[in-house]
Amino acid sequence: MKLFLFTTFSVLILVSAREFSTCELVRQLRHHGFPESKMRDWVCLIEKESGRRNDVIGMMNADGSWDHGLFQINDRYWCNRSNWPGKECHVTCDQLRSEDIGPAARCAKLIFARHGFSAWYAWRDHCQGALPQIGHC
Repeated sequence: MKLFLFTTFSVLILVSAREFSTCELVRQLRHHGFPESKMRDWVCLIEKESGRRNDVIGMMNADGSWDHGLFQINDRYWCNRSNWPGKECHVTCDQLRSEDIGPAARCAKLIFARHGFSAWYAWRDHCQGALPQIGHC
């Protein structure tokens, strides 16, 4: 019983909901080493994919997979739905929905290194040529 309560409490702490303001998001992305030259692209991607919310799980995809967190990272290839880190990013999907965006940021950078922004439908459909202004941040 104690293990169950500890596990449940840990998950509740790990996956707390947060909607970042645009400037909070920019500060977090800078902190995690995202390049300034692509900052507007990353902000647009996150705004369109998750509405700047860390706890979002998208609708089920046609293949039965789900997308998680700020970057809406897919669990078919990148994160493990169980409690054990795994798949390409070596993280659990819960970690991608954490208020600490470090694991999600590392995973998003890995995806970007392999596929560029075209890995995200929202960026392809909404961000090319229509990037948000972040100069005030």
